Parts: sequence; structure tokens; C-alpha cells
Amino acid sequence: MESQPQPTAATGRAPADPAATVETVFRIESPRVIAAVTRIVRDVGIAEELAQDALVAALEQWPRDGVPDNPGAWLTAAAKHRAVDLIRRRENYARKLAEIGRTLETTAPPEEPSDPDDIDDDLLRLVFTTCHPVLSPEARIALTLRLLGGLTTPEIARAFLVPEPTVAQRIVRAKRTLATKNVGFEVPYGPDREARLGSVLDVIYLIFNEGYAATAGDDWLRPALCEDALRLARVLSGLMPKEPEVHALTSLLEFQASRAAARTGPSGEPILLKDQNRRRWNRMLVARGITALSRADATATGAPGPYALQAAIAACHAHAYSYEETDWRTIATLYGLLAARSPSPVVELNRAVAVSMADGPEPALEIVDAIAAEPALREYHLLPSVRGDLLRRLGRTAQARAEFERAAALTRNEREREMLLKRAAGDES
Repeated sequence: MESQPQPTAATGRAPADPAATVETVFRIESPRVIAAVTRIVRDVGIAEELAQDALVAALEQWPRDGVPDNPGAWLTAAAKHRAVDLIRRRENYARKLAEIGRTLETTAPPEEPSDPDDIDDDLLRLVFTTCHPVLSPEARIALTLRLLGGLTTPEIARAFLVPEPTVAQRIVRAKRTLATKNVGFEVPYGPDREARLGSVLDVIYLIFNEGYAATAGDDWLRPALCEDALRLARVLSGLMPKEPEVHALTSLLEFQASRAAARTGPSGEPILLKDQNRRRWNRMLVARGITALSRADATATGAPGPYALQAAIAACHAHAYSYEETDWRTIATLYGLLAARSPSPVVELNRAVAVSMADGPEPALEIVDAIAAEPALREYHLLPSVRGDLLRRLGRTAQARAEFERAAALTRNEREREMLLKRAAGDES
């Protein structure tokens, strides 16, 4: 039988706060532990429970024996040990049933096809599992943050301003759905990979966006969510180095994250892009964004994907020394390509903003009015916000005020509501 892993006490004494050390290590290492165990038990719910068992063992042993030299490997080995014991118990039970003449139907797992592009990485398999299309978008986000982001249920609930029981139910139901639907713990092959990869990238993008411009609550930014999403994107880039859209998403998030310090004022109030102090943009993140975009270009074999186009737009902003010096015509062209590649009224709204800077507010207002009746924009506060800005630039002040007030009524974010009401009152400071 596989022996229980034992820690190595390098210092000969326990750390000052062993429980905190264990919890910190577990938060960092838990995604890989869960991924490694899921490959054995083929059930993310059971794998998480076994990982938690390993955490309990660490809390018992590390304070006494010292933190091991490789704590991540220790946790993984401990969880795997429990997984092997579980499988052996199941096999013994099956044999006993057979001995008394009962039939237990079993289905051997299908052999995975041999594929030269197969990526043999448990963590990557876990990403594709938590982001499986069989789950709702909300469930994918919650499960991904739980298993890959290392967030607790209360942390996820606070991040998205929803009750803890709601998040807990989403996670439980997601695990149950994956089990009942027999979702394979695998990276899909061929055409299925591209379709499934889109779901993975969308989940990471949604997590980042919720941190970048919170849809509700008292805070405009939630930096921790942005950091979690960016970390996931970077991990995915390392796991899938030949996928251009993975690098493109990473590039986009690096560029967007670079502006974080300039996006809020001293009291946490939002600062619009045109008013941001670009000297506060993080140039290291900008450089990382440029590098990731270069990788996306180098690995692309056809037309750029939606994240590559969005990253190229973000790069235009990053290269400009001021809002006015931005290459708005190129941005408008890129948004046109994005609208053709992934039609969306929101993309058209963004294109209108770029057109307004390149050609003036009148042609931009025509674009906005053309999409104003779209059902997807009916409750979207940025539509009246953009329209109000265009109307103000055209001198139609009363109409602009009404649009800003409408936008303020639609948003669920308190900081954004305050800003929009100031704009309605003509206070652009």
C-alpha cells in the first residue's frame, strides 16, 4: 500500500502560525491538487472533498512535524493516497456483491484518442471541466473561482454581491450536473476544442469584467477579481501556447489591468478614460500585453479572433500619450471587423464611440439610434450614457441631461450612478 507522505522539518520547529501557513499553501496549490485527483476519481466534487481531507491532514501534521520542503507535492500525494483508498474500497465492495450473486454493471472508461495536439495536463483538463457548456454561465464562474481561483464560497458571494446560499447552491448543482451528465475529465479534440475553448475564455473574461467595472454595489472596482482572472489567463497561456485566442485574451486583460490605478479617484469615484492620468498606467503590464499580443499574432493562422481584435483595440489606447492622440480611426476599423466577426449591439455601441472621435458626434449618433431598439440594450445603462455624451457634444443639453438621468436610473453600481448624475447636472469634474 502507498505510504502516507510525511513532512520534512527543515527548521526543526513549527512555523509561528502553522494554520495560516497551511491555508495559504492550500489556496495556492489546491487547483493542482484537485486536478490531479480528479484524473483518478473522475468527479470534481469527490476530488475537492479528498483535497480538503489532505488539508485537514496538513493542519494536523505540519504544526507538529514542520512544513515539508515541497508542500504542494505533499498535499497532492496525500489527496492521491485517499483517492486510491477510495477506489480500492469501491472495488472490494463490487467483488463482495459479485460473490453473493448480485450483478453490478460497470462501464469501462473509453480510451482517449491519440492526438498529437493533446495537452497532458490535469490543470488544463480541470479548466475545461469547470467551464463546460452543460453548466450555466453563473455556475461556470462560481465553480471556476472555487476550484481554480481558490476562493471560498463567502468570498465569491461578496465578489458578486449575491447571498452565500445562492453561490453554494450553484457550486453544488454544478458538481452534480457534471457527475450526472458524465462530463469527461479531458481536453476536447479537433473542432470540439475550439468550441469549448470559447466557453473557457468567456468565463475568464466575465470574471475580469466584473472586477473591472462592477455591475452592482458600492465599489467601482473589485481588484481581487481582476487579479484572479488575469492569473487564470496567464496559466492558460502557459498550458495552451499554440492557441492564439488564449494569448489574445491574456493580452487584453494585461492592457485593461494596466489602467487600474488611474480608473478611480481619491474617494473611489470612477474616472473616465478621457480624464485618466496615463502616467499612472502600469507600463510593466502594458509591456506584458504587447508581448502576449505578439504571441497571438505569431500563432494565428487565419483571420484574427474576437479577443485578438479587442486586444488590438486596447493596444491602440496603450500606445497613445493622450485621449485625443489615440488612433481613433484604426479603433473604429477594428470595431467594424469585430462587429463582422462577432455581431453584437454592444460592439456597435463601442464602434459609435470610436466613430464619434474619428468623424464627429453626428455619424456616431446615427449608429446609436440604429441600435437603440435592440432588446439586449433595453436595460443597458451605457446606451443612454453614450447617447447623452453625443447629444451634449451636439449642443442638445436638455436631451443629454435626460439621457444621463436615464442611465443613472438603470445602473446598479452606486459609484457609477453618482458619476452619471453629476454629468446630468453638467458637472464634468
